Amino acid sequence: WAIGYPQTINCTWTVDAATHLDTCFIATYRHGVGAKGTGGERECIQPAARARSCSISDVQMFSITPYVLSVTAANPLGAATSYFHFIVEQIIKPDPPEDLTVSPIPGERKKLLLQWKPPASWPFPEYFSLKYLISYARDGGGSSNRTIGPYEQTSFNLTGLRPGTIYHLQVAAKDFTDYGKYSSWSPSVSGTPWTQL
Repeated sequence: WAIGYPQTINCTWTVDAATHLDTCFIATYRHGVGAKGTGGERECIQPAARARSCSISDVQMFSITPYVLSVTAANPLGAATSYFHFIVEQIIKPDPPEDLTVSPIPGERKKLLLQWKPPASWPFPEYFSLKYLISYARDGGGSSNRTIGPYEQTSFNLTGLRPGTIYHLQVAAKDFTDYGKYSSWSPSVSGTPWTQL
């Protein structure tokens, strides 16, 4: 997933068959599917030896030429390679929004102010905007979550709420141009509308 678009693509993989053998992974990528790709084969940087993840940091934006990720698993019994083709904009998936806060609005008995920040892993929110969905539900309301949006701003006044009732709220983010997928939901925050008369 391109969680840090346009700077970084994070790649992860699993092994089909569990083994207790010492297995190492070699991850490379190229821009272009042919044997003579446009960018040549490059190393997908792994955070540690034998890690099941790697990152690509020199991304060409808006290219219709796919990238090809190659992962080879090797152990004493042999080696096996898998390939994954992708277009960068199709795999954009931000991390969830961060630092959610919810607060009552003084004098407003049916409203809550929800605020958040773009994920820290999203490098240029001022140039590559995000849009947001908001999910909220009353405490004890069963599975009656309500989802609203998308919205471009990083704060929102929820209206029409029940006074004195606890609400649980979450936010998800997506690339503003609608490429890729929405993030996972943020951790939930809770708040109660203004209760003083």
